[in-house]
Parts: sequence; C-alpha cells; structure tokens
Amino acid sequence: MKMVSFPFVWIVVLVVGLAYSPSKNGRSPSSYFVDGFAFNTPRSISNNIDSNGKSQLYFIPKRTISLTTTPLSVAASSAAIANSDDDAATGTSAKKTTSSTTSYKQEKKTWKQLRKEGGPLAFNTPIGALNPYALYYFFVSVALGIPWVICCKFLQFLYWITGNRFDPQRRVPIFIGHCWGMTLMRLTRCYPVIRNREIVTDFFKKKKDGKEQNAMFIANHCSWMDIPFLGATMGWRNYKIVSKKELGIVPILGTAIRAGGHIMVDRVDRRSQVRTLKQGIGYLKDGLNLATFPEGTRSRSGRMMEFKAGAFKMAHKAGAPVIPISIINSDKVMPMGWMMAMRPAFGLAEVVVHPPVSSDDKTEEELVEAVRKSMIDGLPEDQKPLL
Repeated sequence: MKMVSFPFVWIVVLVVGLAYSPSKNGRSPSSYFVDGFAFNTPRSISNNIDSNGKSQLYFIPKRTISLTTTPLSVAASSAAIANSDDDAATGTSAKKTTSSTTSYKQEKKTWKQLRKEGGPLAFNTPIGALNPYALYYFFVSVALGIPWVICCKFLQFLYWITGNRFDPQRRVPIFIGHCWGMTLMRLTRCYPVIRNREIVTDFFKKKKDGKEQNAMFIANHCSWMDIPFLGATMGWRNYKIVSKKELGIVPILGTAIRAGGHIMVDRVDRRSQVRTLKQGIGYLKDGLNLATFPEGTRSRSGRMMEFKAGAFKMAHKAGAPVIPISIINSDKVMPMGWMMAMRPAFGLAEVVVHPPVSSDDKTEEELVEAVRKSMIDGLPEDQKPLL
C-alpha cells in the first residue's frame, strides 16, 4: 500500500482547518445532521515546579485534585498558555493574587458546550479543547515557532558574548517575534479589525525632545488572543509586555520573553513586584513602550473587571501617557478552556484604540478613572462591567 506523503497531510489540514469554522452562534451547517464527536478525557494534567525551578508535568485523576492549568498547551507552539487564568500581570501594588488553580470540574466542558462553541467536530483533551481549525492553527504556529526560537537562542548567545553591548534595548528579538505574530495571524485569518489606528500613528509621528514618543498601552483581557491583538495594534515598534513569571517556563515563548527583555513578575513575591515597578519605570523613561492588562487576569465572563494599580503607577511615575485599548470578542475566538483559537478572528474580533490620556497632570486615581472610562466606552454591552 502506498503511504500518504507528508505534504498531502499538510494540504488536508490546511483545507479542513480553513474550511471548517463554526458560525458566530457556534454551530456549523453539518451540525444539523452530525450529532457530534466531542468527548472529555478522564484525567487532567498538573504542573509542578521542583526545587531546581524545572517544570514537572504529570497526569492526575480528576477526582482527587483540582486542575492547575499549565503552559503545556503551547509547549510546542509557544503561542501562549491557553488555559491559564492569568496571561499577563500588572505586577505591582496588587494584593497577593490567588492561585490560578481552579477545579477541573469547573474547567471541563460538556459535549453540548463543546459542540455549541466549536462545532460538531470539537473534542476535548487534557490540555484543552480542539477542533479542525484549532489543529490548523496549532500546526502553523509550530512551523513558525521553530525558526523563531532558533533566532532567539542565537541572539541570547550574541548578547552574552558582547556583554549586552549589541542591541541593548533588545529591538531585534521584538522584531522577530512581531514577524511571527503577524504571519501567524495572516495565515490563520486571525488578524482583527483595528479601529482608530490613526491615533497610534499620529501619536508616534509627534516628537518629544527630538525623539519618538512612547506610551503605556493598556487593554482589557478575556482571551489569550488579546496578546497578539495588542501587538498588532502597537505595530513594528520596540515594546515590552508585563507578564507573569510562569510564562518563562514555556518552551519557545519563555525563550522569546527572556531574549526580548520583557518584564516577568512573581505575583506573590513583594520584592519581585517592586523590581517590576522599577524596571517598568526605567523602560518608559528610556523611551520604550510598555503593554499590559490592568485586570491582572482574564475575565471568565468576558466583562471588564476591576483594575490593579501597578501599570498606572509605572506610567504616572515615569510621566508617560496611557493609550487605552478596548478589545472586543477575543473570547469568542479562543474561549476559556481551549488549547488554540477555535475560529478565525477576522470579521469577529475588533480592537478599538482611544486617544492618549496624559499622566503628568493627574493623580494616579484620576488616571485610572479616565483610562477605565475610555475603555468601557469602546466595549459592547455584554463586555461592560456590571455596576
């Protein structure tokens, strides 16, 4: 029997992945005559950090312990931690964040929920739910992620042998990472509609002391897709993202974070939070752009939550303006509990950019209030916070 060639498999994955996309109500036409193939697995995966700081992954029975969502969902693709409660953190001045451990019973989705969200071919795994489009997204991200991590490793070596004299602001790895993100979103039709982009363009056209201005970009957070959407909005500039320390153990992504000089904060370590605050202020004063999600965690309901003060402290102390951003429907592209994006974002997800809010003429409380109001104004009713 003649074996199926590898290119043929890729073609099948490409055609099925792009052709299969559940409608906005979560059902595809075939769902009317196909009852569905969704299923759940009896075990979950837990992640443990040993005394040497290395990640140990192991299976645990669902009945004995709750599920700590892990970075394994993107260990190969380096796209993100798909099932983690907290993808980015503001880091400072927040109360000690509770563990991202949630019961597996709450995370596990029923057959009906899976079919409603991802269509009749959706299925669950110990790492997260998948459907044909999500598999296509996974393979594309892996293919693009391999050269990305090779470049990052080479750059890390280059920074080491030059004592960080080469590219001290780590512009090159940011450029390479942005190439990865833009290419992935284009190939998977996940590039969002960006409204008021001219606000960002006009902002950077203005010069301050003969140099390009910089700012703190702040957005609401209800899906991992918010991260590439935010990167697409900032464009081809040198920016750093404030993220949680746990992302550093993710293969590919962790390497890219360290190579790019992004800020990683331990949310339960006060000293780490203080270091994060100082590092963020230093970056802003040096002319770099920062980006973060002030809620400190993804919203499970999709509605905006309360803000933590860390990002606003950075901007206020550095005298940097804040550019508010409202991200719409990213949770419908990649809902909680999915390993990868389950449908294309194009035509569904939107990013709304708001005018910059100056920080040097306001108190921290006034800055938070002004930014929050702008972001709420750009959200649909089902994403606005409940009063």
